[in-house]
Amino acid sequence: MLCKGMINFMIPNFEIFGKTFSAYMILALAGALAALYFTYKTAKKNGLDELKMLNAMLFSAIGVLVGAHLMYGITMYDKFLYFITHLYEISSFTNLFERLMPIFGGAVFYGGLLGGLLVGLICYRKMKLTKPYVDIGACAIPLFHFFGRIGCFLSGCCYGIESSFGFVYHHALDAAINDVMRFPIQLVEALFNLLLFLVLLRLLKEKKLQGKLLLVYLIAYPIFRFFAEFLRGDGIRGFVGPLSTSQVISVLIIIGTVIYMVVERRKGTNNLKA
Repeated sequence: MLCKGMINFMIPNFEIFGKTFSAYMILALAGALAALYFTYKTAKKNGLDELKMLNAMLFSAIGVLVGAHLMYGITMYDKFLYFITHLYEISSFTNLFERLMPIFGGAVFYGGLLGGLLVGLICYRKMKLTKPYVDIGACAIPLFHFFGRIGCFLSGCCYGIESSFGFVYHHALDAAINDVMRFPIQLVEALFNLLLFLVLLRLLKEKKLQGKLLLVYLIAYPIFRFFAEFLRGDGIRGFVGPLSTSQVISVLIIIGTVIYMVVERRKGTNNLKA
């Protein structure tokens, strides 16, 4: 069925061997596998230790999972406070799990990014990695995110504002999205991540900005995300005053990255003078 030029579309779940899997889960897994394959092959092609690269990515993936769910829990602080003040009502482990799922069951990309970067930093130091490993890992971030945002689109989460141009969903878990045309911000972000991946890959192949590709990502994506948030229509992402949680984090990441760049440049200048 066509609706003002756009198709009514949604694939919330897949049935595989009698098991139900969400579209987001399938696409996120595909993104993770694509990122792992890319980093492994690229590291090998560039004469790096591909197994060391793979291990660093796998450990970082743990940080991504933990960070994404913790950040989601932070956005659900009101539910978490209710949970804390009603601990006496918990009667079993199953009941505990059922109460925690609404709080930590979702995932926030920025939480995953920060968690992955933290674990990645630990791996960088403990495994004595070099900047080329970081450059390859930086390329993998938007590649993974590209798949994730398509998963969001298919599942009907992270949806856009009401618009005369977009998609109409039916039977979404979030009733607010049903039967209302929404701007496809998920697809816009997926396209941006794909383009960012291609740009970073080009820089990597041409050996430009060596050792700085992660900084490029940490400037480019937060700037895009800050403005993209104005086209988001879901309220579950949380707000700090007039800004969404992601907008606040975007600003902090940009500021932190710029400060790091200035400090590193001054160190380089001082070393040249010495």
